[in-house]
Amino acid sequence: MFSPQLFHDKLVKCGVTFYSGVPDSLLKNFCYYVDDNVSSENHIIAANEGGALALAMGYHLGTGQVPLVYLQNSGLGNLVNPLLSLTDTEVYATPAILLIGWRGEPGVSDEPQHKKQGRVTLELLSTMEVPYTILSNDMSKTEVLDAVSHCAASARSESRVHALVVKKDFFEKYAPKQSYESEYELTREKAIQLVASHWNDELIVATTGLTSRELYEYRSNTCKDHSHDFLVVGGMGHANQIALGLALNQPSRRVICLDGDGAIIMQMGAIPLIGTIKPQNLIHIVLNNGAHDSVGGQDTAGLDIELSAIAKSSGYPYVFSCETEEAILETLIRIESLKGPIFFEIRVKKGFRSDIGRPKTTPLENKTNFTSKLT
Repeated sequence: MFSPQLFHDKLVKCGVTFYSGVPDSLLKNFCYYVDDNVSSENHIIAANEGGALALAMGYHLGTGQVPLVYLQNSGLGNLVNPLLSLTDTEVYATPAILLIGWRGEPGVSDEPQHKKQGRVTLELLSTMEVPYTILSNDMSKTEVLDAVSHCAASARSESRVHALVVKKDFFEKYAPKQSYESEYELTREKAIQLVASHWNDELIVATTGLTSRELYEYRSNTCKDHSHDFLVVGGMGHANQIALGLALNQPSRRVICLDGDGAIIMQMGAIPLIGTIKPQNLIHIVLNNGAHDSVGGQDTAGLDIELSAIAKSSGYPYVFSCETEEAILETLIRIESLKGPIFFEIRVKKGFRSDIGRPKTTPLENKTNFTSKLT
């Protein structure tokens, strides 16, 4: 495994001192190191990957230097437009390094939502004419450092984006100095249990990552039916739009979206759309812990802004925010008689059980079970 400190030090020697991106579990130890050792002006956790590349482009315009954008390979989808219409050599010819965590690498066990993305990652980069270098534990320290130097030099001399594709377990463990704890009393898992146990026949759309896993495990542990839950295992930020489309086409059913702060910030334009369309049967619940919990606990802006105020100004007729079990239960009772869309923010603490399970059904099985109960 390779030292995050040594990797960062080499980037600095190559003149790469600005970092932006969306955290990834494969890159979390590098991200922890950057969090601890780079100023907030030179390290910005972006709302989404496309925004990170745009930030990097602005940095280059202002300094003439080469920036680095880090992301999971699933985030390449958010990069395609700015990558091809802004930074490309045929447009603004902007240099940058992409540090990409390779989830779903062929032959490596991973989650189902990563398999296709992992299989086409290199082909996708080639199609976009982005040169790339793969970093793995098979490489010597000298080979890795030479690859970083070559990547930075190529980006600079050719005024183009160059990618470093990082295999699983490439970075060695780094213990962050700063705390990723928060002051709220409830876990996200407990909040999910309170919500799920309150309703019986409602349709639930759960956002990607730990939210879907915790909902699935709660149903399993209580011997409840999974068929009312649609688990959005990929497509971070899009669960509420799936819920919107579902609510509009199942008007006799109440639809509950279990969303996350990182997800909602990633696709913030969804909020005014819901507020404008006003589906009366949609309850939009945001479990806000101010963190990218599934990939390392790095901060989002979720606790630094008023999501409920954004929802209110976007047209949601009813907006609630709370952080205690008593307040959650009272709010759930109150909203039973209200017409939506309803925005309900629940502030929870960071972290999760290390032994939390994963769904035992495939995404296609989940979809089939879910749609079979719709009328």
